[in-house]
Amino acid sequence: MLAALVAGLVAVAVAACGGGSTSAPDTSKITVTYKQIGGETVYQEFLGAAKAEFERANPGTTVNLQPITAADSDYLTRLQLQMRSPRTSPDLVYEDTFQINSDIEADYLRPLDDQLNAWPDWQQFSDTAKGAGKALDGKTYAVPDGTDTRALWYNKEIFAKAGLPTDWQPKTWADVLSAARTIKAKVPGVIPFNIYSGKSVGEAASIQGFQMLLYGTGNTLYDPAARKWVLGSKGFTDSLQFVNSVYTEQLGPTPAQSLDPNLQYKVAQQLLPKGQLAIDLDGSWISHNWLPGNASPWPQWNTVLGTAAMPTQNGQAPGRVSMSGGWTWAIPKNAANPDKAWNFVKMISDREHHVKFDIVNTQIPVRTDVAKDPRYLAANPTNEFFSSLVPVTHYRPAYALYPRISSEIQVAMESVMTGTADVATAAKTYDERVKGIAGDAVMTAAGS
Repeated sequence: MLAALVAGLVAVAVAACGGGSTSAPDTSKITVTYKQIGGETVYQEFLGAAKAEFERANPGTTVNLQPITAADSDYLTRLQLQMRSPRTSPDLVYEDTFQINSDIEADYLRPLDDQLNAWPDWQQFSDTAKGAGKALDGKTYAVPDGTDTRALWYNKEIFAKAGLPTDWQPKTWADVLSAARTIKAKVPGVIPFNIYSGKSVGEAASIQGFQMLLYGTGNTLYDPAARKWVLGSKGFTDSLQFVNSVYTEQLGPTPAQSLDPNLQYKVAQQLLPKGQLAIDLDGSWISHNWLPGNASPWPQWNTVLGTAAMPTQNGQAPGRVSMSGGWTWAIPKNAANPDKAWNFVKMISDREHHVKFDIVNTQIPVRTDVAKDPRYLAANPTNEFFSSLVPVTHYRPAYALYPRISSEIQVAMESVMTGTADVATAAKTYDERVKGIAGDAVMTAAGS
């Protein structure tokens, strides 16, 4: 059954690229594969304009845009099947930072260090963003096109009712919990604080919830120098204890609400706009929902909501913490026309194209010059704040094993949230399961 499925997907990939022919590849054409999100037109319009521009500047060259409309997992499967063979491989692919290291380890992508070292614009990319496309071998395989950051959104009107400052800037985890407790006591009928937790919300629990805590403790999930997953850290148990405090004190959504797979949409499109949630640990992109013509237009959002950086656990340096994801452009190892693909990447990654893309897609710039550009800063009232978090942000250790380990984080959070395990038991179970996943590639945290 599995063999038949794989064969069928290969056939689809071949057909999508005009496969079946054994003729030499057409070096006057570059094929660009990207993820099309339902009825969203941002990528289609941006890349369509870039195609026309590139073809005008390179007479005789055709840019073949190849969108794949699919869920994330299906997109990745189809992309990997295409990249396996020179007959079906695109010349340029859109890679999620969540998955790129798996494709690097599978030898699907080619390193870009020589091209990057000769490209002056690479110096404009932040050092943190550059790490999004870097593999364990130290080589860089992709160019990021934008990122995101995460922080605290809070309702100033609810804060005023609770007697809390409307210019709230918490310095420690204790400050966050204290504000939530005050809101619970003084403003009944609203959810004091939302932190995503549990398997139903998937990666949002791992990156927007748990890792926003863990990386504020000084501990990490993975030690890149040792190339091992870290177990037994105090920061891990402290992060689970924070989750435990939120749910045992009833400061967050009910467990049933938290286990709703649509919670992210409900938070952005219902709970925040309707004044039913006081504090939300969430992403930079959610204001996209409130802009005219989008899912939940809310003209007053910028006067009602404030933003604050998530503090480190005890206010220790650098005082703020954030997590980032994002997407990148990579050139497959089997690309027929890699040189022209690189030229296309350079064009769409220059300052002017990034300004345009980051504005229309509510992205956080990965270029420092774009982050300071007046056009970008004026496009959204929170752009400057969320961009200011890039120097303190962290990327997930998105190596090949990360998706499985992320799933175990979600299980640990859910068991604490629902009361099926205490913090110590949940942490111990996580350690045991990660040992089973990673084998010898684990280490005990220093001081544990």
